[in-house]
Amino acid sequence: MPSFMSELDIQIPSAFDPFAEANDKDSAGAKGYVHVRIQQRNGRKRLTTVQGLKKEFSYSKILKDLKKEFCCNGTVVQDPELGQVIQLQGDQRKNVSTFLVQAGVAKKEHVKIHGF
Repeated sequence: MPSFMSELDIQIPSAFDPFAEANDKDSAGAKGYVHVRIQQRNGRKRLTTVQGLKKEFSYSKILKDLKKEFCCNGTVVQDPELGQVIQLQGDQRKNVSTFLVQAGVAKKEHVKIHGF
């Protein structure tokens, strides 16, 4: 086998999987990011979801405080892939992010707001 073939084999970059991090089971907890997303329901109805909170926190107590603070309804949903997810009625993205930072649940740089 010629020597230039072995040089080419060395220079071929390994395949990069952009979704490898998303496929990890503990990627949200390991990175420490809290994701606040919005979902469009029917018409003008929207749903705010919060995921990636640490497992030490009581989701029901956080939900209770969020509901009382923002005068909206919500629930904690158990997702097989994402774990526990807090769902709130309405567009509460900015409210939730400031609440989580002020309550000391997450740092400001670890809260990521997604959506339009």
